[in-house]
Amino acid sequence: MNRRILIVSALGAVAAGALVWSAILHYYFDSGVYAGAVRYWFRDGGMVYDYLKPDSPYGFTYPPFAGLTMAPMAFLPLWAVATLASIATIAVTVLVMWWFLAPMIRRRGWTPWYAVGVASCLALVFEPVRETFGFGQVNVLLLALVAGDVLFGVARGRRWGGVGIGVATAIKLTPGIFILYLLVTRRWRAAGTAIGAAAGSTLLAGAIWPDATREFWTAALWDTNRVGDLEYVSNQSLRGMLARLPVDAVESKLWVVCVLLTLALWAWRVRRADPLGGLALTGIVGCLISPVTWVHHWVWLLPVLVRCVEVARARRPVFYLGIAAYALMTSRLTFAYQSGPRPPLAVLGGNLYVLFGLALLIWLPTRAGAAAEPRGLARAGAVAAEPPDEQGIGKIETPRVSRTAT
Repeated sequence: MNRRILIVSALGAVAAGALVWSAILHYYFDSGVYAGAVRYWFRDGGMVYDYLKPDSPYGFTYPPFAGLTMAPMAFLPLWAVATLASIATIAVTVLVMWWFLAPMIRRRGWTPWYAVGVASCLALVFEPVRETFGFGQVNVLLLALVAGDVLFGVARGRRWGGVGIGVATAIKLTPGIFILYLLVTRRWRAAGTAIGAAAGSTLLAGAIWPDATREFWTAALWDTNRVGDLEYVSNQSLRGMLARLPVDAVESKLWVVCVLLTLALWAWRVRRADPLGGLALTGIVGCLISPVTWVHHWVWLLPVLVRCVEVARARRPVFYLGIAAYALMTSRLTFAYQSGPRPPLAVLGGNLYVLFGLALLIWLPTRAGAAAEPRGLARAGAVAAEPPDEQGIGKIETPRVSRTAT
């Protein structure tokens, strides 16, 4: 017990140091943008999409409904906003790690507090989470909203399944890829609920602020200058990678082709996935196909890394791939290529997230139980999971042959 306490305490100290360093480096820049924009909107009577943070080209880029959820920021000093954002990021990171690990903890008989404590410290050191903390971003909160919906609502067939995805989409458009996930996996009721929740939230904001809603959907959404330079190394999406290559003449066409191929691969694989696998694969593809995916947006790799650990015994190469992804991304190696000459190795180092994302999209096991099955059965999609139990995400029982397998 004492040894475990020492290990978690040591990792906690490392995580705390990493978070403090990130906060000093970025000084809650994005929280400052949010707070300044809603203050300009609610207190100064300005148009939210006209606001730019002083001495920067950055303004509010989210739909008006996001402004509604952030309204309290208009009346709080930045230090209070930063403090609340910090506490929320840490607390929600611990929560989602518990969600992801709970079935594995039960199956392997691990000590819950120790497993979650170690995993949470490692997650907080992970660069996307660390950057989310330092910038005061909302990424982990959106991950929790979607993950809770997928794992406890959609997977269990709850009536409210899809609401979290819909609300997350109304706050920030990128989680909308999970509505496509529901459609591809034929979860029609949940898809309808998600669409309804997204539409209802958007219409609510539109009824309250029609001018801001019109401005967002007709102008602000399409103004790429508001989000920064596409070729900046922190843009770890397919579009960002292509923007850093000497293919200017055909860049847009190549991007469309890459997006379609990536979506096709994802749709083929995700149909066989269990809830955690579906969450992981869809998170990856959402980051890859978005025109702008900053490093801190890649918090969607957390369920991916958990799946890599989950299949470590049967799929060693996948486990090592996950370890390499975690280590190289956490090292900030990508940012070594943010300025100056770009030697041939920059194609690798400057696109680490994209390349690891593609590799994991191809090789990540879609089901925890599939790793232990004979390869023939796994290929035939014959591994089935038991329905989720009442205490966790979904308890994987002894694999069985599906009645629908041929």
